[in-house]
Amino acid sequence: MKSITKAMMITAVVLVAFALAVTPATAVRTDDGSAIDAGDIIFVGEEDLNFSGFELDNPTLKYYDQLDASPLEIITISPVGAFDLRAIDVGDYYNKVWYVMEAGDNDPDEADSVIVRMPKVLLDIQLEGTSTSLKDKPFTRTTPVEFNVQNTIAPAFTAGAVVKSAAQAGYIEITTPDGVKVSRVGEDGDFNPVNLTETAFDTDAFDFDGMTSGVYTATWKWPSSSDFYNKAYESNTITWTITTAALSVEANQDTVVRNNPFTVTISGESSTTYALYIVGAAADTTDYPQFKAGQETSGVKIGAAADLVQGNFSDASNIFASVRTTASGTRTVGFVTDGDTLDQTYTIKVANADSSKTDTVKVKVEKGDITVTASGDQSYFLGEEVTFSGTNTDSGEVFLFITGPNLPNNGGLLDAPQTAVKADDAVWDPVDVEDDDTWEEKWLTGEVNLDAGTYTVYAVSGAFDRGELSGKKYATVSLVVKKPFVSAAISSSVVAKGDDLTITGTAEGDPDYVYIWILGKNKAVFEQEAPEDDGSFEYEFSETKDLASGQYFVVVQHPMQNKRADVFPSENESEFVDTINEDGSYVWNRISETKLFNLRGTGSLQGSDAANALVEAINSPNIDDTYLKLSFLIEEAWIQIDSIGDKYVGDTFTITGTTNLAEDNDLLVEVVSSSFQPTEKTQSGEFSGASGTIEVTRGDTANEWAFDVDAATFRPDEYIVRIESIEADVTATATFNVLAGAPPTEAPTEAPTEAPTEAPTEAPTEAPTTAEPTPTPGFGALIALAGLGAVAVLVLRKH
Repeated sequence: MKSITKAMMITAVVLVAFALAVTPATAVRTDDGSAIDAGDIIFVGEEDLNFSGFELDNPTLKYYDQLDASPLEIITISPVGAFDLRAIDVGDYYNKVWYVMEAGDNDPDEADSVIVRMPKVLLDIQLEGTSTSLKDKPFTRTTPVEFNVQNTIAPAFTAGAVVKSAAQAGYIEITTPDGVKVSRVGEDGDFNPVNLTETAFDTDAFDFDGMTSGVYTATWKWPSSSDFYNKAYESNTITWTITTAALSVEANQDTVVRNNPFTVTISGESSTTYALYIVGAAADTTDYPQFKAGQETSGVKIGAAADLVQGNFSDASNIFASVRTTASGTRTVGFVTDGDTLDQTYTIKVANADSSKTDTVKVKVEKGDITVTASGDQSYFLGEEVTFSGTNTDSGEVFLFITGPNLPNNGGLLDAPQTAVKADDAVWDPVDVEDDDTWEEKWLTGEVNLDAGTYTVYAVSGAFDRGELSGKKYATVSLVVKKPFVSAAISSSVVAKGDDLTITGTAEGDPDYVYIWILGKNKAVFEQEAPEDDGSFEYEFSETKDLASGQYFVVVQHPMQNKRADVFPSENESEFVDTINEDGSYVWNRISETKLFNLRGTGSLQGSDAANALVEAINSPNIDDTYLKLSFLIEEAWIQIDSIGDKYVGDTFTITGTTNLAEDNDLLVEVVSSSFQPTEKTQSGEFSGASGTIEVTRGDTANEWAFDVDAATFRPDEYIVRIESIEADVTATATFNVLAGAPPTEAPTEAPTEAPTEAPTEAPTEAPTTAEPTPTPGFGALIALAGLGAVAVLVLRKH
């Protein structure tokens, strides 16, 4: 027998050692094993135990759960020299400390003790020399195996000696598929008796050569001479299957798309070395499926490292390996393919050492496929980013090239279209295919030397140009490349001082910014505005209040595909610095790194001169930027009030007018009686008038405004109208009268009748009748005009 030294077996011993939480020091039983001393281990079911060495008159075994309490169980030891320990007496209190005491004694602290255990044997079958269990597994007749035995018996007796065969000796009973029970297998498997002299050990190795295939079982048995015989203390029952040793090989799939792996599984004798190879010439086989790397630890040795010689197998190619089967007689071996693997059928063969047993399996490798799509609508402005994506089941890399007007006939590199691609050339920069067979590549059109036009992008599974695509896997996508442009408009061609000027437009080509220049006499503005995702932009210029009247020029500059302003303002006068300074005084050419003109300060160009110089610079051949030129006039803000005429108390009417202020500007309107003025405390301060805020609306020749008045509460008087812009510094005033009574109505006109002509008679003279005086403007008008600021209407200005 062999001792168990492996860590796994030492761990397993814990399962059967039944260590106690508190146990006294144990002793080993000597002599014939029947004499019991203090600290010994005794077993449930043991017979003829001799307790006479304790020298007690009425000896008992007592079990205490707590030493200061009454015993939970008491067993009378009788006869003292030949006592049988029965399971029914021990109950559930095995693997515990029992005290050997006088029947009338109840002080365990002063008593000797023994350990009562249950006799247990645990059985397993495993591959020889390993801890690999073969329980419930199949293996072949010639597989060398051994039993592993673990038990609780051995620690009770003298190590290495059989001192009580009635407790230590048993046998392993094997039941064959025919139902025959044996204790001997082959030449080396003799398992009767087996002595339990160690807690855990392996039997000698054996095999089942010459025996029937099928299901076998084994269990530990106690002979009739054992104390434990026929007391249900046998071990667990283990099962295994002996299989036939026919040699075979199977593939996990009949057809494989190249660039994908596959496996084959060998079935044969247990732990046996076989040759596995692809049938074919022994020449270069780099375009055959290859053995997957890293299988050496799994019993697969490739090429020169193989345990079998390739030359002994006449039909073997260089794809050759030796494969050792597992204890169950099988082994799975991995193969890989790539884009270079030939699309054909391969024969994979397994053979034993002398080729007396062989088997083959066929695996077909097929070409994969490749797809490509372009993001968006396949129409792009130079400067936009294009994402190419797709799948590739034919290889692990995608090779991209582009064809189009004046590009190399067989294609140019995607990132350098003027550079011709060549088959298998190092110039390629392929895209890796992911594990899920997808791929993706982003293309920045602003970073390549392309003009507007129609182009075709090729996605190929290998490094092949357009002239070598016959028989290769590839896909194409067409796209239109357009030059970027900018469009823009201003909110008004004539802007009143104080009004905001809005510049809106669209910048195609996905620029990071558009650059807005506003140029006039002694005025230069430069701003960067970032377009929205759809290319639209809006810039609001709110500094018109401080501008002098006159013409101003707007240049909206688009950086084009390089996304840089190649003409820009800088604060550096003599040395080129590639940094935009919005408040810079000098305009530079980024490409030639030369200063063009002064934008601000001494010697600067003004108005149209600056605008023309800027446009001329952007038009330079070495500048790819484009632009749009606009202009607007700044004029003094004005408001006009249309003639109002006399009105009557109770009238509703509209005061109208025009203005050069922009649409939607807010106007404050005040209509107040000219008699409205400070009063004495004893006088009535009744107010008569109206006020409100209105918006400017678009008109035909000038913008318009209108204010509705209800004179129901007006007193007859002269009224002053004041219109003031909330944003611009401009006002207008006018006056009108509100009269008492009702407006006159015209009498109907009748046809005249001709009266007879009589001599005129002189009418009597009457005293003149005094007419009701008509209200006239009072002197308070001047005071009201000067003091309109005292009107009790608070105006909240925007600025």
